[in-house]
Amino acid sequence: MSECAFCEVAAGKRPAAIVLETEAIVAFLDHAPLFPGHTLLVPRMHTHTVEDLTPDAAGPFWATIGRVARAVRLGTGAQGTFVAINNGVSQSVPHLHAHIVPRTRGDGLRGFFWPRTRYEDDRHREAVRAAISAAM
Repeated sequence: MSECAFCEVAAGKRPAAIVLETEAIVAFLDHAPLFPGHTLLVPRMHTHTVEDLTPDAAGPFWATIGRVARAVRLGTGAQGTFVAINNGVSQSVPHLHAHIVPRTRGDGLRGFFWPRTRYEDDRHREAVRAAISAAM
């Protein structure tokens, strides 16, 4: 099996437009951006989902997202950024990565059209809350 594409970028084995490298993180421009400046941020250590991120890696990962979001906004002249992480479903590369996308009002990005649902009643909501709380 071939090595993970993002592990190859982190190891310097695959070309990428790197915007930041640290001991734990690599950030690079997405090869098929939503808008110019769309950046991907990955931990160097192969991690499939955010659930697999070790406690030691979590701090640098989340802190660097904020740092890169600011740089993307300032570097592109955007009004803000959109930060997203697919966690398993819709994850095109099975390596944890955050998308940091520059945004400007009227840029044409329509966002997500997620169907909304409702809890059946207060008991249903409480049962879901209790199940999640117990899993913690």
